Amino acid sequence: MAIKAAFADGDFTIFHIHTIRHAGDPGMSIMDIFRMEDGKVREHWEVLQEIPTTLPHDNGIF
Repeated sequence: MAIKAAFADGDFTIFHIHTIRHAGDPGMSIMDIFRMEDGKVREHWEVLQEIPTTLPHDNGIF
């Protein structure tokens, strides 16, 4: 797992993560969004995207 970006704004913290499950796996792009209140996580959202082995462009995912 590698954190590619992290953002914080007010009560919200967002992480963009690259997770690889095994050797040769292109992995998954994950966005985790947390809403904090009184120093605790009160809400959590997660978005997952499988990274395809080929992309229609040269930009990459990250």
